[in-house]
Amino acid sequence: MGKQYDKALRIISIAVVAVVANFVFYQPDNDVQHISWLKGLVISLIEWTILLEINRVGIQLAQRRYPRLNQTKQRIALELGWLLTATVVHRVIITYLYDITQFWGYPLPGGTYWVTTLVSFLFTLPVAAIYEGKHLYRQWWETYYEAERLKKENLQSQLDSLKAQINPHFLFNSLSTLSSLVTEDPVKAEQFIEELASVYRYLLQTNEQPLTTLEQELHFIRAYFNLLQMRFGSSIELDQAIDERYHAFLLPPLTLQLLVENAVKHNAALPTRPLLIRIYSDEANNLFVLNTLQKKTNLVPSNQTGLQNIATKYRLLKQAEVVVKQTDTHFQVLIPLIPNLPHEHPHY
Repeated sequence: MGKQYDKALRIISIAVVAVVANFVFYQPDNDVQHISWLKGLVISLIEWTILLEINRVGIQLAQRRYPRLNQTKQRIALELGWLLTATVVHRVIITYLYDITQFWGYPLPGGTYWVTTLVSFLFTLPVAAIYEGKHLYRQWWETYYEAERLKKENLQSQLDSLKAQINPHFLFNSLSTLSSLVTEDPVKAEQFIEELASVYRYLLQTNEQPLTTLEQELHFIRAYFNLLQMRFGSSIELDQAIDERYHAFLLPPLTLQLLVENAVKHNAALPTRPLLIRIYSDEANNLFVLNTLQKKTNLVPSNQTGLQNIATKYRLLKQAEVVVKQTDTHFQVLIPLIPNLPHEHPHY
């Protein structure tokens, strides 16, 4: 609780309770005895300043000893015990002194002890509730923000882990392709190395970002496809049909590369039966990557890391689900495009 807020609360609490207590405890009898209301008010202010300050100490002690949300029961129990004890001791002593000295000029009725103690305790409860409510509110926000911070750190860690899987995977497949070209066509191998250096530079730069534009991803996939064609020639074809208005939309880096790589890995590509890969958009801000399904005779073992990687990224970024469909002739993956608007960027 801020110092200014605490100071204001103390002043207002003492003033309000003292005025009400003076009216309840002293004013009726004092009017009969023609005792000044100002005297009663001053005495009431002194009494309640002492009692409320003592109670404030108890509340602060309880909050220091049991500060956390999961300690609320212990904290409130300590506060109530302190408030009850302090109020009983304070009111009994004060009432006893008034009674034996006849401070107000008249004896006090026998039931005054219990009435003043009970009413005083009821007066202190709202003040204590304000302090406790403020403490609970602060602790709740601190717990909430701490949970959000840990959640973001966890999501960032998962995203970093996913991105770390891409670079070695991409490099391994590229080197496998290069190994084949070195023995088959050294000239193409040299061209491949130059293209690979350009592509890998982009990969390293973009993969550090959570999102990239579709336009950048398309530029990259064309360069990547050039590398594939150096190996497969006319056995592989790429068709793009994407409305330019979607070029500024966002998606996780290397999404298209993983899907194209997945298509090449699991399907046969022959000059007489080319592997066709189509990338196109629709009116609902979706991107589709579709390839003809012509599975290899010798199936390549797969744990579907690429697809799982993409789906997990979208889930962590709190975006719509990636949808995979397969028919007898085609394999299709739907990628939701993310609008490139500041207030719609995902936070993690």
